[in-house]
Amino acid sequence: MKAFESKHRILILGASGFIGNAIYKELCTYFKTYGTYRIPKKIYEDNHHFFQYNVEEDDVYEVLEATKPSIIISCLRGDFNAQTIAHQHISEYILEHDCKLIFLSSANVFDAYSKYPSYELDKTLSGSIYGHFKIKIENLLLRLPKKKVAILRLPMVLGSQSPRLKEIKQHLHDKTAIEIFPNIIMNVTTDSKITQQIHYIINRNKFGIFHLGSTDLVHHDEYIKDIISLISSKNGVVYKHVYTTNEDRYLAVLPKFNKLPKHLEITSKEVLDDLLK
Repeated sequence: MKAFESKHRILILGASGFIGNAIYKELCTYFKTYGTYRIPKKIYEDNHHFFQYNVEEDDVYEVLEATKPSIIISCLRGDFNAQTIAHQHISEYILEHDCKLIFLSSANVFDAYSKYPSYELDKTLSGSIYGHFKIKIENLLLRLPKKKVAILRLPMVLGSQSPRLKEIKQHLHDKTAIEIFPNIIMNVTTDSKITQQIHYIINRNKFGIFHLGSTDLVHHDEYIKDIISLISSKNGVVYKHVYTTNEDRYLAVLPKFNKLPKHLEITSKEVLDDLLK
């Protein structure tokens, strides 16, 4: 298995972030895997498979030339304009080389829709700056040859080390209000499930658009309360109810065409269980 898989050279852009680092840990024992980090840290500087890369200041071409990847996984964060330019350069590289891109997008590409969950081929439309940015990158990548791109649309990503969970814990510690959205219906996932799904997509040479949320849907307010009851025994938690609409609004990504095997699916209950690991 290992000998078969190791033919790939993988570059993870944003490998020091929460999801990027989880992907690196999943793939590095099977493939020649490289990653980028933004802020200098000894743990990365001493690892010759990591390259310092600041999307606002550095040219991504230098990292691409140094690593010569057959697969690029983009989990970049940072200035949206700089990211757009970087993905334009990545697209040019992909056209000129035997290389494929896996791009981590977001359920927010549908945040202007409200009445239904969203499927892979639904038209994207966003009312947020973040969602609009993700759509811009998606549209850029969809002009590339089909087999060279996989777009992974993610819902809220949780995990024991996730920024979202740390933020909730900080609010509990500080006794400050936690925002909940009673009218938002969404789905969720974990960093560990995403990494397994990406590994499968690489092994099976899959391409296209993937919706990687839980198979069931949850209300934002109820789910956040479930998380809090799981991680804290404190009473008197302060909530700030945010009503973006009077009716239920969906921000959920479900698969219809690119379904993954059952063992790679996840439920909202399994996401909660994962928080206790």
